[in-house]
Amino acid sequence: MPLTSADTSVAVPAQPLPMPHDSGTGDAHSAATDFLQIESIVLNLDASLRVHARAHFFSWTQGLLQSLIRHELLICTLCHGKPPAFRADGFSMTAPDPAIFSDLFLRDTAVAPALLKAWEERRYQPVVLEAGNGSLPNGAFSRELERIGASQLLVHGLHDSDGRAISLFTFACRPGSIGPRQAYLAQLMVPALHAAWVRTQLQQRRADGTVGSEKSVGQSVLTVREQDILKWIYLGKSNFEIGAILKISPLTVKNHVQKILRKLNVVNRTQAIGKSLELRILNP
Repeated sequence: MPLTSADTSVAVPAQPLPMPHDSGTGDAHSAATDFLQIESIVLNLDASLRVHARAHFFSWTQGLLQSLIRHELLICTLCHGKPPAFRADGFSMTAPDPAIFSDLFLRDTAVAPALLKAWEERRYQPVVLEAGNGSLPNGAFSRELERIGASQLLVHGLHDSDGRAISLFTFACRPGSIGPRQAYLAQLMVPALHAAWVRTQLQQRRADGTVGSEKSVGQSVLTVREQDILKWIYLGKSNFEIGAILKISPLTVKNHVQKILRKLNVVNRTQAIGKSLELRILNP
């Protein structure tokens, strides 16, 4: 069902972050909270400048950025031409396979135009939509969002000087988790998201000639068992859980994990996930 200009979406007005108060003991907690929020914004902006590959983008958006905008899934969309053609990519630490969502996002051909229209009709302000209540086309993408409990969408993007959309970022969140503050934070962070994600696209194009060889090198370094364990690490399983799944002891899993870290030249499990995504050993 295509989105109309009726009240099927909610435009959340941007509100500035409250600044620390100068007086009053009752304001001490609020001042400390605001300071931490501002510090988190600065740290996220700094982290965005360090993104140069898809693995970096994944680690940033599913790590530090969660402190500002808590989300279960992030869909990044590039818009080309008029009428726009869309290219999308999904990022998530909770969904088993984010690529399923980006594929459904594009396969449900009414979804991206509906989100774009809602954003444009609200004069390029962040928009909050609810899957399943008519504000989003009722297709496979919307049903999958409801299935994982991430039915509230925060949508914001960038446009050029002619008002044509360049990119659109869709945060799929738990119901009731998006308000004016998150909408304001989206306005702050989307330019950094856009710049960081575009850099990953450029990096990928430069690497197109070597990705295949890098992947084969990565897969030849890791044994089949180590690749299996790496997959379960990506899905958030502990050593005990992996051991139960693969019918080996947690200590054996731990030894395999240590070998994986050494072979990928990383120091922890999060970095191992990022490196394996970069080498395309994992394909989320």
